[in-house]
Amino acid sequence: SGVGKTALVVRFLTKRFIGDYERNAGNLYTRQVQIEGETLAIQVQDTPGIQVHENSLSCSEQLNRCIRWADAVVIVFSITDYKSYELISQLHQHVQQLHLGTRLPVVVVANKADLLHIKQVDPQLGLQLASMLGCSFYEVSVSENYSDVYSAFHVLCKEVSHKQQPSSTPEKRRTSLIPRPKSPNMQDLKRRFKQALSAKVRTVTSV
Repeated sequence: SGVGKTALVVRFLTKRFIGDYERNAGNLYTRQVQIEGETLAIQVQDTPGIQVHENSLSCSEQLNRCIRWADAVVIVFSITDYKSYELISQLHQHVQQLHLGTRLPVVVVANKADLLHIKQVDPQLGLQLASMLGCSFYEVSVSENYSDVYSAFHVLCKEVSHKQQPSSTPEKRRTSLIPRPKSPNMQDLKRRFKQALSAKVRTVTSV
């Protein structure tokens, strides 16, 4: 909790960042991405954070359902929170246990790279851990840099696309990575952004 998962999802979907928006864990969003010249529809599930009990993690059934449903996972920790970094290995193991017999694509993201003055985790540690786990690694600042956020999701989408589409049938038209109906939550996301922006304007006006 608090590492910036929702901010990461919102940044990827809208290219925008608002620091004090309402948390909305659990929503499902749909977006189209370009992968090697083809347009693919993906769905991104925002999730609640894990609970920690005496250095061990506890995942709610809601989170477990999200993990089982997913074709790929982004695991996020904050460079300002060493405990979140320590839990990455356990969380990765938990994800793999819920997908026994398959290799689930996973990206490890170190967020809040701009907060160097309160850094607790060196980026090299994150890179080493991700390498040990066989995952891609990205250090990002959700608040300052959209391109790194996009790159993290794009490499994951590309890996899923290759996994689901055998190279022996390149002529077959690719369908959605996740064949589900389009989520209506993008409208809700836009509404929340308008509310947050108007709240900022009111605040500035009243000062």
